[in-house]
Amino acid sequence: MNGLWFVFMDTLFPYIKENVKEYLQTHWDEEECQEDVSLLRKQAEEDAHLDGVVPIPMASGDAVDGLQQMIQAVVDNVYWQMSHDRKTTALKQLQGHMWKAAFTAGRMKAEFFSDVVPAVKRWREAGMKVYIYSSGSVEAQKLLFGHSTEGDILELIDGHFDTKIGHKVESESYRKIADSIGCLTNNILFLTDVTLEASAAEEADVHVAVVVRPGNAGLTDDEKTYYNLITSFSELYLPST
Repeated sequence: MNGLWFVFMDTLFPYIKENVKEYLQTHWDEEECQEDVSLLRKQAEEDAHLDGVVPIPMASGDAVDGLQQMIQAVVDNVYWQMSHDRKTTALKQLQGHMWKAAFTAGRMKAEFFSDVVPAVKRWREAGMKVYIYSSGSVEAQKLLFGHSTEGDILELIDGHFDTKIGHKVESESYRKIADSIGCLTNNILFLTDVTLEASAAEEADVHVAVVVRPGNAGLTDDEKTYYNLITSFSELYLPST
């Protein structure tokens, strides 16, 4: 998705930073939250050799003070991971649970660019299938598409993939996706705003269009010349199946 469908960086990730402490204080005694904290603590131990990593202690000493110190350590660790653009399973799991709680409570809704949903509906009416491949977890993807300003639009999506199938800058990931959906790679069009991903997809013989949206990273002159660029999904002409 990479910001093609909604402003991921401008809404979802700031929500984590602004609400992680409150979330931990509210849900601390729940099994799911404790599992998240345990994973984060284990990740911090594995990251001990990295500069600036924040360890997460076990509870000790005064119960109240110890709990608050532990919660603050988790908060600081999350901030540290996010500031370094970490994509660890532990971090993504906590983020996913926080987003789930927020979407379910109606505190957040995914906002799509205005051209997206009409275009996807046209493609499906023409007999095409639409899949999502994102660095965000499948669970997070389904939350977004199930709780959007357009309503629940999960029915428009035929399937979801995340980095469990492989990283988006590796060509083999696109071959695995093609195998999974029973399609030749040269019958797939991949939309992205990241040229490293576009290059990897092309190596797998996947067709690519680079989507230029407000706030995206700039392209070099060579990239602008080489890639098929679009600023709206409405600019795509796709033959019906």
